[in-house]
Amino acid sequence: MSEEQENDGAKQTAAAKPKRRAGTMSYQTTRFKSMTVALRELEQFIKSPVLLETGKPLKQFGDARPRELVANWLICSAANAEEDAGERMAFHSDPIGGDGIIVDTVTGETWPTEHILVPMPRTASVPDIEASIFKAVSEKQKKGGAAYAAGKTLVVFLNSGGGEWKPTRVARNLPAHDFGAVWVVGLSSAKDGEYIYGVANLHLDIGQAPAWTVHIAKDFGSWSVERKQ
Repeated sequence: MSEEQENDGAKQTAAAKPKRRAGTMSYQTTRFKSMTVALRELEQFIKSPVLLETGKPLKQFGDARPRELVANWLICSAANAEEDAGERMAFHSDPIGGDGIIVDTVTGETWPTEHILVPMPRTASVPDIEASIFKAVSEKQKKGGAAYAAGKTLVVFLNSGGGEWKPTRVARNLPAHDFGAVWVVGLSSAKDGEYIYGVANLHLDIGQAPAWTVHIAKDFGSWSVERKQ
């Protein structure tokens, strides 16, 4: 392998993670025993778009909503597949009020997350996914500006349907914001008991926004990840 290829590979691996934040976690948190256990616990929510929107906050996870846990699980699945290092990336509760923390279990680095939902449409019209993402980012930015957003990873959960969208185009046209990174997750298809989610990191360090599909087996006992770009 050439030095140039090695450098490209390192950039792609780094892009699989939320943007780094200085410091490590120094307070008590809760996490699932494993990614497999987490998937089993989240199965009921993944199977129900309504529960993803209406599921009550889980006290044992710092009042994180089910959809926030599902999204953090998906991001960790993509990042772990890119790292090819087992379950290096894990998600924890956030005892200081955020929507969960993604943790590098090797280095101890942490990425606090804030989440926003793009809900199911209330009419028969087909939603404009890209416009919905832009609106979601703007809404979270307006919540508190730089003081609120700086150092955090924003996660947009698409529960709206609407078909395919272009992560790189969206990344290039994101509205101004102060988040360290923006990720988008959403259901691509559900057929014969299997669920396929799209996961994208709207980050352009390697020229295009990294994107994956996460395939969840019908027995919810396993999953696979495919890098799309």
